[in-house]
Amino acid sequence: MSRPSAGGHQARKRFGQNFLHDAGVIDRIVGAINPMPEDNLVEIGPGMGALSEPLLEACPALQMIELDRDLIPGLRTQFFRYPELTVHEGDALRFDYASIAGRGPLRVVGNLPYNIATPLIFHLLGFRDVVRDMHFMLQKEVVERMAAVPGDSNWGRLAIMTQYHCRVRPLFTVGPGAFKPAPKVDSAIVRLVPHDELPHPAADTEKLAKVVRTAFSARRKTLRKALAPLFNDEDWERLGVNPGLRPQNLTLADYVMLANDLHEQE
Repeated sequence: MSRPSAGGHQARKRFGQNFLHDAGVIDRIVGAINPMPEDNLVEIGPGMGALSEPLLEACPALQMIELDRDLIPGLRTQFFRYPELTVHEGDALRFDYASIAGRGPLRVVGNLPYNIATPLIFHLLGFRDVVRDMHFMLQKEVVERMAAVPGDSNWGRLAIMTQYHCRVRPLFTVGPGAFKPAPKVDSAIVRLVPHDELPHPAADTEKLAKVVRTAFSARRKTLRKALAPLFNDEDWERLGVNPGLRPQNLTLADYVMLANDLHEQE
């Protein structure tokens, strides 16, 4: 199997491009995804197509979303043998994923640029109803934050909002040498699977996002101080929550309870 390299295209810093080239890592990623011919598979940021080739071999109706218009003609030429391939020129951060869910729930994969990973995850969570699963290469630190547990120093907005919508499973770490140019940090593969039923449903997810965002904007402070704009001492007593705790001490269920109370009070 040939492995396209980044040799013919200069990686663009503004797009956060680091092209994957390690054949062993590529095979391991594809094995974790386990694509099937009938899947509605979507690759975000195919780049030079190193991951695309084995994905297409397993799922010829692959859809790609690529922002760098200079790469698109090369992708179409490289994979001309796959007439079912669809390449969407567009920004994954603004893409309407529901518009391509006609063949069934989406299986989304991608080696995500570090500079857009977090906002892209939040954008995709808005489409969880049409997504079966997601497999992403991310900065290792981001994966650790997504998979964090209450009380951990990494527990915060990303973990809470991701775990509200999905089961999060880190799979394996990838070193800088697997990319050209090599990044300065380790990467990791993570699997996100939207919950069939939300374990802790919020009456209003915007309220949940507001409570979590407010709390962790002052994560070193106590809840009494961090959430002072939203709750007072009487609220804490009524809710049975110790306001002397730090934001990282509360669970997802706790934050949903606070959000639901805020929803009821307003």
